[in-house]
Amino acid sequence: MVEKLGHEGGKEPEAALRRRVGEFAWGGVERLPYKESDAALFKGISRQILFSQAGMAGELRYFEIEPGGFSTLERHAHLHGVMIIRGSGRCLVGTQVQEIGPFDLITIPAWTWHQFRTAPGEALGFLCLVDAIRDKPALPTPDELAVLKTVPEIAAFLRS
Repeated sequence: MVEKLGHEGGKEPEAALRRRVGEFAWGGVERLPYKESDAALFKGISRQILFSQAGMAGELRYFEIEPGGFSTLERHAHLHGVMIIRGSGRCLVGTQVQEIGPFDLITIPAWTWHQFRTAPGEALGFLCLVDAIRDKPALPTPDELAVLKTVPEIAAFLRS
């Protein structure tokens, strides 16, 4: 007889395997629009929720930005981690613009401005670990955007 140890109520936990079914696509995972509203400026980006379980504080998502696309310039109360797994590009985090490529890991602290942009002619795909319950992102006001643009490197990044 095999004794089941460490499982609440004597039940085996439900296991799940999501197989890759295409290039950066997984079985049973819907490709969703990046945002539900058009209030934020972004271009050519989709998201897939790869892992989300009740009782767990985090959620794993895959975002893909089409060539020439970019994510919203935003900030919010939650911290998140991003790992690039496809393509290359640049990201703004706080007051730094960095070149990014496969397997780079970016930590985005709470209330820090951030945006991702693709390299010319390339898609950019990344995993993003976030809080399962999170706040809505804040977009820059005209005054906040003007302050960001006083940094020449950020101004050039936002023009690209």
